[in-house]
Amino acid sequence: MKRLVLPLCVAFSLPACGDNHPPAVSPVAPNAAGLAAFETVREVFQHPRCQNCHPAGDAPLQGDDSHVHAQNVLRGKDGHGNIGAECTTCHGPANPPSAFGAHVPPGNVKGWHMPTEDLKLVFVGLTPRALCEQIKDPARNGGKDMPALRTHLDDPLVVWGWAPGFGRAPVSVPRDRFLAAWETWAGAGAPCPGDATASR
Repeated sequence: MKRLVLPLCVAFSLPACGDNHPPAVSPVAPNAAGLAAFETVREVFQHPRCQNCHPAGDAPLQGDDSHVHAQNVLRGKDGHGNIGAECTTCHGPANPPSAFGAHVPPGNVKGWHMPTEDLKLVFVGLTPRALCEQIKDPARNGGKDMPALRTHLDDPLVVWGWAPGFGRAPVSVPRDRFLAAWETWAGAGAPCPGDATASR
């Protein structure tokens, strides 16, 4: 009888051997956190305040419904509009005061413009993956790496989206939340939806 007890005791005591630390809880994978953060980034870029100047065609969009700009306005080769109808002809250096009414063109100290004809950087109608891949591709984003893209987010024309003037809805995601999401996405290796690895 004693011979049976010893092996049983040894068998039942084995799980207690070694350290007594509880099993580690797996943190959220960087790729998963990055992908979740990119969804916030995407939401901002495809908001009317951002995507209206990043259409697939050569006519900018306007309004909260992103309709084609009136007056047959076109981007022009350098993105500043055609000769005689440059963006800054109507869009001055600042948002006019609310007393001017809801339909006065907004302005910006940087000078209103779109991406160039050769490098359109389209936001409208792209899938999240296509948008993601385009944003971080220097061949399609104006030669910018991730640090340069982060610097670009402080450009006055980008920041304008959160203070677009009377009668216009600002970007729906608060700017500090957007920037935090950007940093999380970039820090995770800027993964794109549908990627097999976090390094894409």
